[in-house]
Amino acid sequence: MEPRKIILKAFEGGKPERVPVTLFGAGMWSIKDYGSTFEALGKDAAKMADMCIKEAERIRSDVIYVGSGYNNFHASSLGTAFGCGIKYREVGAPDLTSHFVSSEEDIDKLNMDDLFKDPVIKNVLEATRLVKEAIGNKYLVTMTCWGPFTLAARFVGEETFMKATFKKPAFVEKMVNFCADLLIHLYEPLVANGSIECISIADPTASGDLINPKQMAKFAVPPLKKMSDWAKSKNVHTILHICGNTSDRLEQFIDTGCSSIFFDQKVDIAKAKEVLHGKMSFGGNVAPVHVLLNKTAAEVEAACKEVIEIAGKDGGFILVPGCDIPPTIPYENLRMFHDTAFNWKY
Repeated sequence: MEPRKIILKAFEGGKPERVPVTLFGAGMWSIKDYGSTFEALGKDAAKMADMCIKEAERIRSDVIYVGSGYNNFHASSLGTAFGCGIKYREVGAPDLTSHFVSSEEDIDKLNMDDLFKDPVIKNVLEATRLVKEAIGNKYLVTMTCWGPFTLAARFVGEETFMKATFKKPAFVEKMVNFCADLLIHLYEPLVANGSIECISIADPTASGDLINPKQMAKFAVPPLKKMSDWAKSKNVHTILHICGNTSDRLEQFIDTGCSSIFFDQKVDIAKAKEVLHGKMSFGGNVAPVHVLLNKTAAEVEAACKEVIEIAGKDGGFILVPGCDIPPTIPYENLRMFHDTAFNWKY
């Protein structure tokens, strides 16, 4: 089976011929390995696509994440009129220069169509189309975004937004709903032209280390459900990753309607299997720093086998790091991470 078919079968809860395996995002690692920068690739859709295609064959993940690391442009494109821009960093993904929404009235001033005026966003969209055209029959091609709760916090400022969940809940609900609509608007052209059959959502500000289960249920789950419902209506899958320990709210991931949830290394993967198996696909959760960065290849293999033994022998499971990976992880460790899954037959 091709990698694409293997992971699609896992999304459906099935047991393909071997354990499905993928990194999550991996833009920082891939761009460094390719020998380029976020800034350079953001200006050249063909070069960005070439990076994704060449790194796909080198890394060998079942999923290809086009646009990984460019998620802040989805906010900055609407913030240009308010003086917000992007700052490229020597190491790491591009960041916003400012936050620019503080009230419900400010939300009404935002124009979703400004998304498609941003040259970097246009290049990421075009790169996604090119990657799908080149290798989309072999790999599952997706494009990344922040989740609605995280994107909303990017517009407002994380500390201010967290306080607003208590002091201005109506504002928060309006902001996350706007962000869900904005992200649907972003993906619509790719879905319409067949360039993706999966959307990839990272919602780190909805972390179990930042918001409690009640806040999650009120502010983070409904906009995720809105996105996944739209995706399902278009026969498109949804991958979700949320950082931190979310072991106290596992049932809520079922409520999001997403195809699969990729867990942080802090999550009890045995408990996750107990709650989710047969109800939702899930992935996890090899530590990206403690194991993939700092251990030997043999130790990486042992850690991967441990996770598979606990959670991955009954189908519906995907071997994934606990988060996006640092750009300095040795290639030998990534190769072993994937080889462990490739060699594990059900």
